[in-house]
Amino acid sequence: MKAAEAELDEFIDKYTPEVATLAREILAKMRQIVPPCRELVYDNYNFLVVGFCPDERPSNAVFSIALAPRHVSLCFLQGAGLSDPHGLLRGSGNVVRNIRLPSAQELDRPEVRDLMELAMASAKKRFDPDGKRQLVIQSVSPKQRPRRPG
Repeated sequence: MKAAEAELDEFIDKYTPEVATLAREILAKMRQIVPPCRELVYDNYNFLVVGFCPDERPSNAVFSIALAPRHVSLCFLQGAGLSDPHGLLRGSGNVVRNIRLPSAQELDRPEVRDLMELAMASAKKRFDPDGKRQLVIQSVSPKQRPRRPG
């Protein structure tokens, strides 16, 4: 796991210090909120993404953190069907919704935490509270958009 952690740190370091710090704080907070699980890292063309998955099947992932050059978002990967009485979720696709996170403390807001609890409770596959954390580098795109604003 040490090698994967070091590689993830290198990916995060491509961003501005502000976005990198924010991403690390959000990742630490997510690891407190979400039961230990398989964390899937995709250093894609557009974004660096860390998915939180209850098993080895990426299609069962419930959340992901997506880093863009200017912000970090929490994605609800099965979010289109979630009840969102506070109108927090952004997006109009058939599956995914997201929330921009200006700070890690955003994850402590009751309405955000309620959405996260609802997402975990209604997920295709639930997290095992006794599971183990595993960080897996799934893919690295050889071509990438700049990770810092131009």
